[in-house]
Amino acid sequence: MGLMARVSTIFKSKVNNVLDRAEDPRETLEYSYQKQVEQLQNIRRGIAEVVTSKKRLELQMARLQQSVAQQEDNARDAVRANRDDLAQEALTRKQALESQIAALQTQIDDLAREEARLTDLQQKLQTKVEAFRTQKEVIKAQYSAAQAQVKIGEAFTGLGEDMADVNMALQRAQDKTESLKARAAAIDSLAENPAFQLDSALPSSGDSIRDELNKLKASSSVSEELAKLKAEMGQGQGENS
Repeated sequence: MGLMARVSTIFKSKVNNVLDRAEDPRETLEYSYQKQVEQLQNIRRGIAEVVTSKKRLELQMARLQQSVAQQEDNARDAVRANRDDLAQEALTRKQALESQIAALQTQIDDLAREEARLTDLQQKLQTKVEAFRTQKEVIKAQYSAAQAQVKIGEAFTGLGEDMADVNMALQRAQDKTESLKARAAAIDSLAENPAFQLDSALPSSGDSIRDELNKLKASSSVSEELAKLKAEMGQGQGENS
């Protein structure tokens, strides 16, 4: 039993969390306001029904009062005609009518009290509904403003993360640019170096040892040609002397 109670509590907690996330306070407020308006409308309809019933009884009572006056006139006419029997019957009808009038008056008084009670309730509920409506609009405005503020904050947070990525990409691009510029400068320096020009004049054989031997051979050939040139120039000078 304890396990089932615990499972029930956990389930209710999960359901409440889901409902809390799905609930929009503005919709809840509007629903509560509409329910109060419906109650106010029901009270107004109740007042209208009470007033209608009271008016119907008042009309009925007015007709009975006319009948009472008629029976009084009948009794007087009967007395003048020395017809006590008719006068007595007219007075008997008059009393019956007056009893009905008294009963109607009791009902009318009850309806009047009910009308007064409902009218007072209507006024109190009307005040309550108006106060709730004002408070509802204020809360809805505050909620909408807070919701907008949260969205703006989330947008700025996302923008900050995006800017961090952008800055990192920019830094990488700058680093690569500087590396390429340094490499280009190094290549320009090598291109201006005579040794690099000599090396670049020799095609690569695909064998590093052979390439190095070719470089040595080319250098030796240049040295020999220079020595030969000097010898020839020396010989030429000797002959002239």
